[in-house]
Amino acid sequence: MANVKEFSVEEKLSSLVALQKIDSKLDEIKILKGELPMEVRDLEDEIHGLHARQTRVEEEINGIQEFIEQKKNVIKDSQALVKKYEKQSENVKNNREFEAITKEMELQNLEVKLAEKHIKDANEEIADKARLLENAKKAVSNKEGVLKHKKGELEKIITDTEKEENEFQSTATSAREKVEPRLLASYERIRKSYRNGLAIVPVLRDACGGCFNAIPPQRQSEIRQRKKIIICENCGRILIDEDLYNEVEAK
Repeated sequence: MANVKEFSVEEKLSSLVALQKIDSKLDEIKILKGELPMEVRDLEDEIHGLHARQTRVEEEINGIQEFIEQKKNVIKDSQALVKKYEKQSENVKNNREFEAITKEMELQNLEVKLAEKHIKDANEEIADKARLLENAKKAVSNKEGVLKHKKGELEKIITDTEKEENEFQSTATSAREKVEPRLLASYERIRKSYRNGLAIVPVLRDACGGCFNAIPPQRQSEIRQRKKIIICENCGRILIDEDLYNEVEAK
């Protein structure tokens, strides 16, 4: 059976410190990017919504214009019928026929007036829609300008940090493989609990380097001995002595 190397607590702590420092470097790059990735996504979604609104308004305007054309055809047809009835009225044989033709002419004239009213209302609606469309186009133009600027900022940061970030990502993967699974799980859990991502911290000026809670002298002595994993009783972070922290950094 192959011998499985047992790592000392000090070696385990050193592996954790190395991983923490790499993860902190990656966190610094994320902070440098700030909210830009989220802002870019939000702007892209907003512009997509504005384009959809613009398309919808354009379709509504097209529908109204088709309606106007239909009403114009109604006017043409009614006016043609009026002319037809006017000719027929010249050859009526009795009052009954004359009244019937007159009623038909009146009906068609009413159709013309009603169609003209519909056209007038529709044109007013088109004017309102046109204003909405113009506002939507301006909004799209403004948002696209902001998006272009934000993308430019983000792309510059990505260009400046991409090589370094990729190297840290690769190094972080290797560093995680050197930490035993149970300890790594605890590290990841603690790290997610804090915005600064610090799961393992040194004792600085007799206090926890994470929450600054005072560490008793006896506890500090145990931490310096590096014989066991010691947790801050206040914040739950893993504590190490400052010398170990600096040694790993020097490597």
